[in-house]
Amino acid sequence: MKYGFIKVAAITPRVEVADCPHNARTIAQGMEQAYQAGAQIVVFPELSLTGYTCGDLFLQESLLTGARMALEDLVEKSKECAGLLSFVGLPVLFEQKLYNCAAVIQDGRILALVPKKHLPNYSEFYEQRHFTPAPEENRRIRWEGREIPFGNHLLFECANQPALVVGVEICEDLWVASPPSIGLAMAGATLIVNLSASDETIGKAEYRRSLVEGQSARLLCGYVYCDAGDGESTTDMVFAGHNLIAENGRVLAESEPFQNSMIVTEIDVERMLYDRRRMSTWISQTDGYERVAFELKETAVRLTRDISKYPFVPQAEERLEMILSMQANGLKKRLSHVHADHAVIGISGGLDSTLALLVAVRAADQLAWDRKRVLGITMPCFGTTNRTRSNAELLCDRLGIECRRIDIAESVRVHFQAIAHNEEEHNVVFENAQARERTQILMDVANGCNGLVVGTGDLSELALGWATYNGDHMSMYGVNASVPKTLVRYLVQHEAQRTKDASLRDVLLDILDTPVSPELLPPKDGEIAQKTEDLVGPYALHDFFLYYCIRWGCTPEKIEYLAQYAFQGEYEPDCIHHWLETFYRRFFQQQFKRSCLPDGPKIGSVALSPRGDWRMPSDASQTLWRLK
Repeated sequence: MKYGFIKVAAITPRVEVADCPHNARTIAQGMEQAYQAGAQIVVFPELSLTGYTCGDLFLQESLLTGARMALEDLVEKSKECAGLLSFVGLPVLFEQKLYNCAAVIQDGRILALVPKKHLPNYSEFYEQRHFTPAPEENRRIRWEGREIPFGNHLLFECANQPALVVGVEICEDLWVASPPSIGLAMAGATLIVNLSASDETIGKAEYRRSLVEGQSARLLCGYVYCDAGDGESTTDMVFAGHNLIAENGRVLAESEPFQNSMIVTEIDVERMLYDRRRMSTWISQTDGYERVAFELKETAVRLTRDISKYPFVPQAEERLEMILSMQANGLKKRLSHVHADHAVIGISGGLDSTLALLVAVRAADQLAWDRKRVLGITMPCFGTTNRTRSNAELLCDRLGIECRRIDIAESVRVHFQAIAHNEEEHNVVFENAQARERTQILMDVANGCNGLVVGTGDLSELALGWATYNGDHMSMYGVNASVPKTLVRYLVQHEAQRTKDASLRDVLLDILDTPVSPELLPPKDGEIAQKTEDLVGPYALHDFFLYYCIRWGCTPEKIEYLAQYAFQGEYEPDCIHHWLETFYRRFFQQQFKRSCLPDGPKIGSVALSPRGDWRMPSDASQTLWRLK
C-alpha cells in the first residue's frame, strides 16, 4: 500500500452452469492465484457461483441453496488468503425476492451483499424475469446467525489506507444513463468494481472498453471490470471474459478474449484524491451512503504497471502534430492582434530555438506571409561553436526565412569595461551579460521592423530557473512555455521525419545530435565546453520529477520511488536522489523568474504560468519538500 498503490485483480474462472460446488472450487483457486500474485483486491464475474446463464433454474430452491452453501465454503477458504478483499457474484433470496448480488468477502467474513440496481429486459437478457432491483435504501440481511448490510448504497472504506474507498456496481449498472458508480464516487469511492456477464458481439469489446475508460475518467477513479467467459451456456450467446482495469481514463490492463485469464495491476488511489482536490467542479455528496470498514494486510506492493520515463511525450504521432498546431495558432493570434509585420527570433543552432522557428514558420504560413517576414538572428559570441553557428544559418536557409548574423563579442566587451568586469573571469556575470545582450538586440531589432520577439525557452528551463533573468527569460510571446525539453526533442524529430526536404532533414538531425548547451563559455578544442545536463542534471529525470510534482502533487519520496522504478538500469538510486534534491532546490529558489513570464500557450496538463496553472509565492519555504 506504499504511496497509495493498491494491487487489484480481475479473474474469469471457468464455470459449470448450475454446478455451485465446482464453481466455488474454481473461484477459490482464483483467490489463491490472486493472493500469490500479491493482489489485495480480487473481482470475479456476475453470478459466478452459479453461472450467469442458468435461466429459470434461478427460481429453483436447489440452486439457491447450493449457491448459499458454496458461498459459505468460499468464506471459509478466504481465511487462507489473509487480508484479500474478494467480490463474488451469486443469487440471494431476501424477503421472498431474488436479487443478483455481489458478496464482499474477507478473512472468513461476509462484509456485505450488494444487489444489482438496473436489470436488463431486452434481446437475450431477461433478468427481470427472475430478479428484483436493489431497494432504494440499504437494509440488513440475516446470514448465518448475524446481520450484514444489504444494499447498493454501500462504501467499503479501508481503515489503514484512507484513500481507498471501494464501491460496487454490477454489469448493466454501468451501461445505463446514470450509473450507480456516479453516486458512489461522489460519496467518496476511489475504486469501483464491476461484476459483469456481458455477452460478446461484433464491436462490443471496443464499446465496453470506451465505457470503462470514460467512467474512470469522469469519476476520477480506478475501475475494475470482470466479465464472464468460457463455461457459460452458449445456447444463444458467447462470453469472452473481457476484463479491464482502468485508472482515470487509461486502461492499465486488459485480457485477451476467450482466455478466462487473470489480469492484475496497481491502482494509485492517492492520485485520484489529488485530482478531486484540484478540481473545483468536483462535488462530494455522502447522504444516504453507509460505510463498511475493512483493513488490508500491510504489505509492500511490487509495481508491475507501466510508468513511462517520458510522461510528457505522447505515443500517438497525431498528437505531436496537434501540439505544433497549438503552438503555431497561439503565435498566429498574437502576431495578428498586435499587427506585427515580422516575427523576430534568436537562432542558436540548439533544440529550443529550432522548435520555436519551426512554429514561427507554421504561423507565418497560416497568416499567408512571405516567409522572409520571419527574421532569424544569429548572435555568435565567446561560446559559440562552428557547428551550432553553421546549423543556425543552414536552418534559416532551408526554411526560406531572412537570416541576419550579428556578432555580439565587441558589444559585450564594451559592457564589461563599463562595469569593470575582467573578461578572463568566467563567472555568472560573464555568462549572463551575453544572454542579456542577445535579448536587447532582439528587442531593438523587433522595434525597428514592427516585429514581435518569439521566445524560445522551454518548460524544463522554467521549472529549474535555467534562464538568465531579463535575458533569454524574456520575450514578447513564448511558444515553448509549456513544452518540456524531452518533448521539444520529439517535436523536432517529428518535423525531421515528415519533411520531404532532405537537406532540412539533415540539419534537424544534426541539431538533435548536438549536446544541449547555452554556449556561454569558450569552447574547448572547438567543441562545446558547457553541457547543461552535466550542470543541472538529465532532463529526462527533471521532466519526470516535474510531471509528478505538478500534475499529480506527489511527495518527493513518492516521486523518488516512481523514478527508481521507471529508470531502473539507467540511473542509480543515488543519482536519482541527488538530482531530485537539485530539482526541488532550484524549483523553490527560482520561482521569482516564473512570477513574471511572458505570455505563451498552454499545451499539456502541466504549465507554470503565474496567470493560470501555477501560482506560488516567490519566497515559499522548501522545508516540507526536502527528501527525508
